[in-house]
Amino acid sequence: MTTLQTVFDRAKADNRAALVGYLPAGFPTKDGAVAAATAMVEAGCDVIEIGLPYSDPLMDGPTIQDAVHRALTNGTRIADVLRTVEGVARTGAATLVMTYWNPIDRYGAERFARELASAGGAGTITPDLTPEEADTWREASAAAGIDTVFLVAPSSTQERIKAVVNCCTGFVYAASLMGITGARETVNAAAEGLVRRTREATSLPVCVGLGISNGRQAAEVAAYADGVIVGSAFIRLLLDAPDEASGLTAVRSLAAELAEGVRRR
Repeated sequence: MTTLQTVFDRAKADNRAALVGYLPAGFPTKDGAVAAATAMVEAGCDVIEIGLPYSDPLMDGPTIQDAVHRALTNGTRIADVLRTVEGVARTGAATLVMTYWNPIDRYGAERFARELASAGGAGTITPDLTPEEADTWREASAAAGIDTVFLVAPSSTQERIKAVVNCCTGFVYAASLMGITGARETVNAAAEGLVRRTREATSLPVCVGLGISNGRQAAEVAAYADGVIVGSAFIRLLLDAPDEASGLTAVRSLAAELAEGVRRR
């Protein structure tokens, strides 16, 4: 298993930001998700977030919702998510699961953490789990040796940021804007200030996500953040592709563009 610390240490040594890509398990197919993530890694992604499809995606925009719906229609379950993690982890990329808390809670926190670690997963991102309710998951994750990543937002007070980063290992996810996911023409100007405020509270790497869709934006964010997170832009390419081979070519090309961008910091 490649750890997040290894990834960020390597990126720092290269004087660049890490590139983090997101795809839901089961999309465009169960095997197709592994193939697409592998193409992203081969083209320059350092970390892959595997989304656990969930029927009530509170912070997901229409692009990710469409992909998640297809994954659920394909019959994707937690066992498939873990198999996807296992397949992607074989590439050597640090592999996370991004999931709402309810599926973990229903599956069993200790069981999920243990099985994720066994599959080669490096940790989780839990966007709706608050610090006040995170003890069970933090304890299960620590016992399994996996990282826990939580989110801060432009609206977060300094007190709230401190509470969130105290729950984080691996890195801190800085949401560049309030609202749902989705590629945008520009990255919210509040993101840089949020990274600065977060660094005042922790020595962990701070990664920025939401709204990044091209190499120019990746370079802009990489100038002040430790990692650049891209999801909807990859998914849009797979949704629009006429066939799986075309989709793989498209995501590989975007990953290469983004990888070049994070190296222009």
